[in-house]
Parts: sequence; structure tokens; C-alpha cells
Amino acid sequence: MKNIRLIIISGMSGAGKSAALNCFEDNGFFCVDNLPPKLITKFMDICAQPGSDVRHVALGIDIRNRDFLNDFIDVYEGLLQEGFPVELLFMDARDEILVRRFSESRRPHPLAKDRSVIEGIMEEREKISGLKKHAHRIIDTSTIPLPELKDVIRRDHVKKEEGEPIRISLLSFGYKYGLPYGLDLLFDVRFLKNPYFQSGMRSMSGNDKSVMDFIVAMPETGAFMDRLMGFLDFLIPLYEVGGKSYLTIGIGCTGGRHRSVAIVNLLREALQQKGRGKGLSFFHRDIEHEPIG
Repeated sequence: MKNIRLIIISGMSGAGKSAALNCFEDNGFFCVDNLPPKLITKFMDICAQPGSDVRHVALGIDIRNRDFLNDFIDVYEGLLQEGFPVELLFMDARDEILVRRFSESRRPHPLAKDRSVIEGIMEEREKISGLKKHAHRIIDTSTIPLPELKDVIRRDHVKKEEGEPIRISLLSFGYKYGLPYGLDLLFDVRFLKNPYFQSGMRSMSGNDKSVMDFIVAMPETGAFMDRLMGFLDFLIPLYEVGGKSYLTIGIGCTGGRHRSVAIVNLLREALQQKGRGKGLSFFHRDIEHEPIG
């Protein structure tokens, strides 16, 4: 077995391959985008030579390379035979999402320079359907914001250094807009009274003091937080002993603007007080949406 790890990122154009590659680069991987398949084996042999300090490699490859479909599967199977630990990560998204992304970026689809975007997407999806079957992991980015994608990649593909505490990501969201991708733990706080129906609070969010004071004043909030922190105090050390690197906790309410935001803020403060501030991150996914009761 070669002492070098290789992750190959491919998938649908517009599904987030470049963003994923950037995430790997931010986490210490040596990254190359759109390397011709015929050069991959030679490139990996160079990286694996004695004296090389390259141990983690991520390669982006897609339909832009004309030899991509003809050569890749043979190269991929050859790498496995040579003993390289290879993982194929396939980035995908729904067709309507891809159309919207190309429309917003005003960039042509690589297979639809003189046709509609949806025609290019349909042709690409058909051409790479065989590649998708070889994937170790498929990430559908239809509803994944970039900060959440970074957490998914760090959690599932970046190994924790020995002695490093588990990294915790907190995410507020609204059930109205769908469940987030890749949660480890999910808590529903729709049992709390909704500030949406309180005078003057509808246009506010859980980041506003009035909303926070309203939620904190409820006895149910204190009881919930006490039980939640007791559960996490029990669970997190067990995850760390088991070698888990990342823990993503989702807090959901109806619209993701009031209750879930406030509870994430309270949870973040409580974890910091417990000494869990290192590597702690948070993201309010749906806070910019219109208020929903």
C-alpha cells in the first residue's frame, strides 16, 4: 500500500467541485484541478517518491477535459492496482439548481456553448452516469451552503490530529426549507413559543436581544438547555474516545429565524463555558429568509 492518500473529486458541472477542492486545500491537501487523466498515475508516482512530503492529494477532474470519459476509469483502476488508497467523491445537485447556478454566474455550461443550459446538463448527466457508480461518496449540494460544505468535508475526509479536541459545528435552520445535509445530531425546538407572534418581534431574529430575552424567559428553555448540555457532556467525550473528528449539531424551528437561532447562540455560549470553544463554529442557514410563523 502506497503511503499517500488520494481523493479524486468529480461530478456535475456547477455542483461544487471547485468549492470542494478549495476546502481540501484549506485543510492541508496538495490540490490540482483538471489534470489530464493520463498524467494522474505519473503525478502520483512523483508524489510517492522517497523524500517527498506530500501525503494527502486531492485532484479535481471533470467533463472539461476531452479525454476524461475515455481514460479515467482505466487510470482509476490502475491506481488501485498500484496500491494507492483512492477515494472518488462525486458532487451532484438537482437539475433546476444547476440551471439557476449557471444563470446566476452567467457562465456557459461546458457542453452547451450553443445550446440551452438544461440540454448541456442532461447530456453531461448521461455521459458521467457510469462514473457515478464508482463513487465512494456522493454529495448533493442542492441545499448545502458553502460553510456547511466545508464542515461536511472536514468531518468526513480530514483526519483529526492525535490529542486534538473534537470540532463542533452548530447549525440553525428552518424545517420549512428542508433538513440540512450531514447532521450528526438534530434537535427540534418548535415546542418553544414562537416570537413571530409577539408584537414587534416578527421582523427580528434570534440575534436580537428582545427575541433572546423572550426565549430565555421561558422555563421550557432552561429545562431544555440543562438536559441538552447534560446529554452533550455525556456524549462528546465518548465521540472523542472513538476518534470522531467533527460533530455537527442541527437546531431547527419553523422558519430558522427566531427560536433555532437563539438556541444555537445559547448552546454556543454554554459550550464555550465548558471549554469547548476551540474549533467551535456556528452558522444560521435560514436567518435571511422572510419571517415564518
